[in-house]
Amino acid sequence: MAGLGAIGSRIGARLHRAGYETVVWNRTAQAARHLVQLGVTAVSTPGKAAALADTVIVTVADPAALASVTDGPDGIASGIRSGTQLIVMSTVGPAAVVRLAHALPEGAEVLDAPFLGSLAEAEQGRLRIFVGGTDAAARRADPVLRTLGTSRHVGALGAGSAAKLVADYALLGVLTVLGESVTLGDRLSLPRETTFGVLALTPLAGPAERRRAALESGRYPPRFRLALARKDTNLMVTAADLACGVLPLLQSVRFWLLRAESEGRGDNDYTALLAAITDHGGCRAD
Repeated sequence: MAGLGAIGSRIGARLHRAGYETVVWNRTAQAARHLVQLGVTAVSTPGKAAALADTVIVTVADPAALASVTDGPDGIASGIRSGTQLIVMSTVGPAAVVRLAHALPEGAEVLDAPFLGSLAEAEQGRLRIFVGGTDAAARRADPVLRTLGTSRHVGALGAGSAAKLVADYALLGVLTVLGESVTLGDRLSLPRETTFGVLALTPLAGPAERRRAALESGRYPPRFRLALARKDTNLMVTAADLACGVLPLLQSVRFWLLRAESEGRGDNDYTALLAAITDHGGCRAD
């Protein structure tokens, strides 16, 4: 494994507990310490990790981080062997995984397998994974991925990354509409109790019920960091611009995430974008 952030470290621990001989690398060695105490092997470069593995899993933050662990003299591409399968579980967009496939030695196999889920889901093996790659590659990866959650093979290489962006857009779009709906109620002088009662009769009923406590308390403990959600919207904007031009709701989602991040909420949960919307009365101008 390469990348031991909050999710990656939990994936590594789960694979180890499931009986897989696990080798890990992380940019900061300290992040691997608790896994080493469990009996996991830590190595000094991602290339060394790849050289020892039949399956390599990468969980890093963004396309730049993916390139940094795969390219160069110590990168995964330098150590990976023909026949080894590289599973990119990071949300990096289709272009990054297609580029990576062309950068690897002949015979190495790439899957993109980003997921929905956070800390508890990673620990409990309940991630929902979108897999892009050949049918044969998806079948080969299935035992490992089943250890981590449920997987859906959605198409060729890059399709998993595309599917994850679609799923994230739906989640963030609903959250943005919820924030703006609450703000509309505020502007129309409806008590919040009334607004949430009305929303309970709409397709927003579930999201409104789940997010009401956080919105009212102003506390957004991180499960999925807002800064990473903003990064994902950048990937969406790039893909949408290349394919079909601007998507107006996507631009609104990105605007509110950028505002929330500029207010110091980047390390909060992504649902803190609700605060960015409602605290400013839905006004986009600074």
